[in-house]
Amino acid sequence: MTIKKDANTSTNTLDTIKWLIVILLISGSIIGFYYFTEQSQLTRVLSFLSVIAIATFIASTTAKGRFTVDFLRATHLEVRKVVWPTRQETLQMTGIVLLMVVIVAVIIWGLDSFLFWMVRLFTGQGG
Repeated sequence: MTIKKDANTSTNTLDTIKWLIVILLISGSIIGFYYFTEQSQLTRVLSFLSVIAIATFIASTTAKGRFTVDFLRATHLEVRKVVWPTRQETLQMTGIVLLMVVIVAVIIWGLDSFLFWMVRLFTGQGG
C-alpha cells in the first residue's frame, strides 16, 4: 500500500507542477502580449495562441486534463447521435411559437383593456 500511496503522491506533485507551469505560461503570454506593443498585432496574437496551445497540451497530460479530454470525446459522440429537425419541421415549430406569442399577446391586451375599463368605471375617471 505504501508503494501505491507514494506513486499517487508523486503523480499529484507532478500534476501540481504541471498546473503551475500552465498558469505561468498563460500569465506570461498575457503579460507579453501587452508588453510587446511595438511588435505587430499578428505576431503577438500568433505568439499568444502558440503559448496557449502548449499550455493546453501540458494541461491535458494531467489527471484532470485526461478526464476533460475523455469527457469532450464522449460529448462529441453524443452530439453525433442527436437527430436534428428538418428545415420543414423547424419552420413549422417556429410558426407555431409565433402564433402562440400573438395569441397570448392578444389575451393579455384584452385583459389589460378590461381591467383598465373596470378601474375607470369604479373611479369615475372615464369619459
